[in-house]
Amino acid sequence: MRIRILIVEDEFLISNLIREALEKENYQCICVYDGKTCADILEKETFDLVLLDVMLPEIDGFELIGYIKEYKIPVIFITAKSDVKDRVKGLKLGAEDYIVKPFSIEELSARVEVVLRRENRLQSKITEGDLEVDIDAHTVRKNGEPVELTVKEFDILVLFLKNKDIALYRETIYERVWQCPFMGETRTVDSHVQRLRHKLHMEEQIVAVYKVGYKYCSREK
Repeated sequence: MRIRILIVEDEFLISNLIREALEKENYQCICVYDGKTCADILEKETFDLVLLDVMLPEIDGFELIGYIKEYKIPVIFITAKSDVKDRVKGLKLGAEDYIVKPFSIEELSARVEVVLRRENRLQSKITEGDLEVDIDAHTVRKNGEPVELTVKEFDILVLFLKNKDIALYRETIYERVWQCPFMGETRTVDSHVQRLRHKLHMEEQIVAVYKVGYKYCSREK
């Protein structure tokens, strides 16, 4: 699955420039242009990073970041507000980085990669309790023993592990894993999740969330 980046920027030209540059790096980018739309889309979709302007219509970035952090998504502020006090405020509110306009696309790309690596969003191996997942090799081991998963089951597992303790809507799971619009049929997602739970004996870790979908409960809890 490709890394997904949400670009929240009300200047269309800048937003499209960022999107085009990052898509050349094989990131999947979604653009929204105001704070309310950002909050709405986060309720339905998952992202690995948010690029967030400060001065936005509806809800400004400084207010919005608290909402975004509830979803455990790293944030990079992109803004024309260059005062040191604004940078300090943004970082204290929880941003991973703060880029001042105008900036070079090369700098933005480098900072995006640094944050994704630091937040383990680009990690190729995931260890969770007795579970070991090698994303590049497409293998899963539990207690050291290999577990055979289908391609879709593997992708669902990786999605869960990258979004621990976050309830994921069935349509979100479908669109991220099958890479096509959700058409309202939930049985496909349900059947794949049930097989995944059975194969990994994770009935207590992968739980159904009423009227939403599923959530992977962290072993740390």
